[in-house]
Amino acid sequence: MYPDHTHQPPVQRAVEVHQPTPYPPAVAVPAPLVPVQPGTVPTVASIVLPDGRIVTGYAIEPARPEPVVAKPAVSRTAVNVALGGVGFLAVCGGLILLSSFIAALTAFITQLITLAAVVFGGWIAVQIFSTSGHQGGTTVNIRKATFKRNHFHS
Repeated sequence: MYPDHTHQPPVQRAVEVHQPTPYPPAVAVPAPLVPVQPGTVPTVASIVLPDGRIVTGYAIEPARPEPVVAKPAVSRTAVNVALGGVGFLAVCGGLILLSSFIAALTAFITQLITLAAVVFGGWIAVQIFSTSGHQGGTTVNIRKATFKRNHFHS
């Protein structure tokens, strides 16, 4: 079986060779001339190299680097993280105080309810078990009562 999974041999094709097309060399463009004011002509300097050649050119002032902005001693990120931590601790402290206040208030309300139940229950007990005072209701004295056929005759 052939590489293309058929039963026929592959077809031979002619080889094509591509050559790159060279670009014409770039033409050097002369630098534009900048007019110089008569009073600001730079000085010409000549240097003798060790092999005897002389190089002449204008003296160029060295480039001055940009002033470096002083960084603060502590980064802003560190300050923000620290302030966030202080705020978080303050909130946690407040939440602890709030939960303590709620627990104390709950205990106080529970004690008030218990005190009210004891006082009210005691008042009810005194009313029920006291012997002094007027007893309510009607007193009926039955002396010679006769019951006949489920009827009461006096």
